[in-house]
Amino acid sequence: MFTIKKATLADIEVIRTLATQTFPATYQHILTPEQIDYMMDWMYSSESLRNQMEKEHHIYYIAYEECEPAGYVSIQQEDTDLFHLQKIYVLPYFQKYKLGRQLFQQAIKGIKELHPEPCRMELNVNRQNPALGFYEHMGMKKVREGDFPIGNGYYMNDYIMGMDI
Repeated sequence: MFTIKKATLADIEVIRTLATQTFPATYQHILTPEQIDYMMDWMYSSESLRNQMEKEHHIYYIAYEECEPAGYVSIQQEDTDLFHLQKIYVLPYFQKYKLGRQLFQQAIKGIKELHPEPCRMELNVNRQNPALGFYEHMGMKKVREGDFPIGNGYYMNDYIMGMDI
Protein backbone atom coordinates (compact mmCIF):
# COMPACT_ATOMS: atom_id res chain seq x y z
CA MET A 1 0.00 0.00 0.00
CA PHE A 2 1.47 3.31 -1.06
CA THR A 3 0.91 6.71 0.45
CA ILE A 4 1.52 9.84 -1.58
CA LYS A 5 2.52 13.07 0.14
CA LYS A 6 3.06 16.58 -1.18
CA ALA A 7 6.76 17.39 -1.06
CA THR A 8 8.30 20.41 0.62
CA LEU A 9 11.75 21.96 0.33
CA ALA A 10 12.81 19.58 3.10
CA ASP A 11 12.22 16.70 0.64
CA ILE A 12 14.71 17.88 -1.98
CA GLU A 13 17.28 15.25 -1.00
CA VAL A 14 14.63 12.51 -1.17
CA ILE A 15 13.73 13.62 -4.71
CA ARG A 16 17.42 13.77 -5.65
CA THR A 17 17.99 10.25 -4.33
CA LEU A 18 14.99 8.88 -6.22
CA ALA A 19 16.11 10.68 -9.39
CA THR A 20 19.59 9.19 -9.12
CA GLN A 21 18.03 5.73 -9.04
CA THR A 22 15.36 6.25 -11.71
CA PHE A 23 16.45 8.81 -14.30
CA PRO A 24 19.69 7.14 -15.49
CA ALA A 25 18.00 3.71 -15.55
CA THR A 26 15.18 5.12 -17.68
CA TYR A 27 17.48 6.72 -20.25
CA GLN A 28 20.54 4.46 -20.26
CA HIS A 29 19.62 2.97 -23.66
CA ILE A 30 18.35 6.26 -25.13
CA LEU A 31 20.81 9.00 -24.15
CA THR A 32 24.58 9.14 -23.82
CA PRO A 33 26.04 8.97 -20.32
CA GLU A 34 27.26 12.54 -20.80
CA GLN A 35 23.76 13.82 -21.59
CA ILE A 36 22.32 11.92 -18.63
CA ASP A 37 24.90 13.54 -16.33
CA TYR A 38 24.15 16.96 -17.79
CA MET A 39 20.39 16.52 -17.39
CA MET A 40 20.74 15.18 -13.85
CA ASP A 41 22.57 18.35 -12.84
CA TRP A 42 20.24 20.58 -14.88
CA MET A 43 17.04 19.13 -13.40
CA TYR A 44 18.01 17.54 -10.11
CA SER A 45 20.72 19.58 -8.43
CA SER A 46 19.57 20.90 -5.06
CA GLU A 47 19.64 24.42 -6.50
CA SER A 48 17.54 23.42 -9.53
CA LEU A 49 14.93 21.62 -7.42
CA ARG A 50 14.71 24.56 -5.03
CA ASN A 51 14.24 26.92 -7.98
CA GLN A 52 11.58 24.66 -9.49
CA MET A 53 9.64 24.57 -6.24
CA GLU A 54 10.05 28.19 -5.15
CA LYS A 55 10.14 30.18 -8.39
CA GLU A 56 8.69 27.97 -11.13
CA HIS A 57 5.90 26.64 -8.88
CA HIS A 58 6.44 22.95 -9.56
CA ILE A 59 4.46 20.85 -7.11
CA TYR A 60 6.09 17.54 -6.25
CA TYR A 61 4.44 14.50 -4.71
CA ILE A 62 6.42 11.59 -3.32
CA ALA A 63 5.06 8.05 -3.04
CA TYR A 64 6.11 5.94 -0.07
CA GLU A 65 5.85 2.21 0.56
CA GLU A 66 5.69 2.31 4.36
CA CYS A 67 8.61 4.67 5.05
CA GLU A 68 10.56 3.96 1.86
CA PRO A 69 10.38 6.54 -0.96
CA ALA A 70 9.31 4.70 -4.10
CA GLY A 71 8.59 7.35 -6.76
CA TYR A 72 7.60 10.93 -7.48
CA VAL A 73 5.58 13.12 -9.80
CA SER A 74 5.56 16.87 -10.38
CA ILE A 75 3.10 19.23 -12.00
CA GLN A 76 3.31 22.86 -13.04
CA GLN A 77 0.72 25.33 -14.21
CA GLU A 78 1.79 26.79 -17.56
CA ASP A 79 -1.26 28.84 -18.49
CA THR A 80 -4.77 29.51 -17.23
CA ASP A 81 -6.14 26.16 -18.42
CA LEU A 82 -2.89 24.31 -19.14
CA PHE A 83 -0.83 22.20 -16.76
CA HIS A 84 2.33 20.23 -17.43
CA LEU A 85 3.13 16.89 -15.91
CA GLN A 86 6.83 17.66 -15.57
CA LYS A 87 8.20 14.47 -14.08
CA ILE A 88 6.98 11.02 -13.12
CA TYR A 89 9.43 8.33 -12.08
CA VAL A 90 9.10 5.12 -10.10
CA LEU A 91 11.93 3.02 -8.70
CA PRO A 92 12.31 -0.04 -10.94
CA TYR A 93 11.39 -2.43 -8.11
CA PHE A 94 8.01 -0.73 -7.59
CA GLN A 95 7.04 -0.44 -11.26
CA LYS A 96 5.24 -3.80 -11.18
CA TYR A 97 2.87 -2.55 -8.44
CA LYS A 98 1.06 0.03 -10.60
CA LEU A 99 2.61 2.92 -8.70
CA GLY A 100 3.00 4.87 -11.95
CA ARG A 101 -0.78 4.79 -12.34
CA GLN A 102 -1.25 6.09 -8.80
CA LEU A 103 1.23 8.91 -9.34
CA PHE A 104 -0.43 9.80 -12.65
CA GLN A 105 -3.79 9.94 -10.88
CA GLN A 106 -2.22 12.09 -8.15
CA ALA A 107 -1.06 14.54 -10.82
CA ILE A 108 -4.64 14.85 -12.08
CA LYS A 109 -5.96 15.18 -8.54
CA GLY A 110 -3.38 17.89 -7.77
CA ILE A 111 -4.34 19.80 -10.91
CA LYS A 112 -8.04 19.54 -10.09
CA GLU A 113 -7.36 20.94 -6.60
CA LEU A 114 -5.69 23.97 -8.21
CA HIS A 115 -8.13 24.29 -11.11
CA PRO A 116 -11.54 22.62 -10.65
CA GLU A 117 -12.78 23.71 -14.09
CA PRO A 118 -12.00 21.63 -17.19
CA CYS A 119 -8.42 22.08 -18.35
CA ARG A 120 -5.63 20.33 -20.20
CA MET A 121 -2.64 18.36 -18.99
CA GLU A 122 0.36 17.85 -21.25
CA LEU A 123 3.73 16.18 -20.87
CA ASN A 124 6.91 15.73 -22.83
CA VAL A 125 8.15 12.17 -23.35
CA ASN A 126 11.26 11.11 -25.22
CA ARG A 127 10.22 9.55 -28.51
CA GLN A 128 12.16 6.37 -27.64
CA ASN A 129 10.95 6.09 -24.04
CA PRO A 130 9.08 2.81 -23.41
CA ALA A 131 6.79 4.78 -21.05
CA LEU A 132 5.06 6.11 -24.16
CA GLY A 133 2.75 3.09 -24.05
CA PHE A 134 1.95 3.79 -20.39
CA TYR A 135 0.86 7.35 -21.18
CA GLU A 136 -1.30 6.17 -24.06
CA HIS A 137 -2.85 3.57 -21.75
CA MET A 138 -3.62 6.36 -19.27
CA GLY A 139 -5.56 8.20 -22.00
CA MET A 140 -2.99 10.64 -23.34
CA LYS A 141 -2.62 11.26 -27.06
CA LYS A 142 0.36 12.50 -29.07
CA VAL A 143 -0.41 16.07 -30.12
CA ARG A 144 2.93 17.21 -31.54
CA GLU A 145 6.65 16.56 -31.41
CA GLY A 146 9.77 18.62 -31.21
CA ASP A 147 13.48 18.74 -30.65
CA PHE A 148 14.09 21.12 -27.76
CA PRO A 149 17.57 22.50 -27.06
CA ILE A 150 18.48 22.19 -23.37
CA GLY A 151 22.02 23.55 -23.48
CA ASN A 152 25.51 22.16 -23.94
CA GLY A 153 24.55 21.01 -27.45
CA TYR A 154 21.94 18.58 -26.12
CA TYR A 155 18.31 18.23 -27.17
CA MET A 156 15.20 16.63 -25.78
CA ASN A 157 13.64 14.74 -28.70
CA ASP A 158 10.08 14.49 -27.47
CA TYR A 159 6.48 13.85 -28.22
CA ILE A 160 4.15 16.23 -26.46
CA MET A 161 1.17 14.28 -25.25
CA GLY A 162 -2.03 15.76 -23.89
CA MET A 163 -5.40 15.02 -22.41
CA ASP A 164 -8.37 17.05 -21.28
CA ILE A 165 -9.21 16.69 -17.60
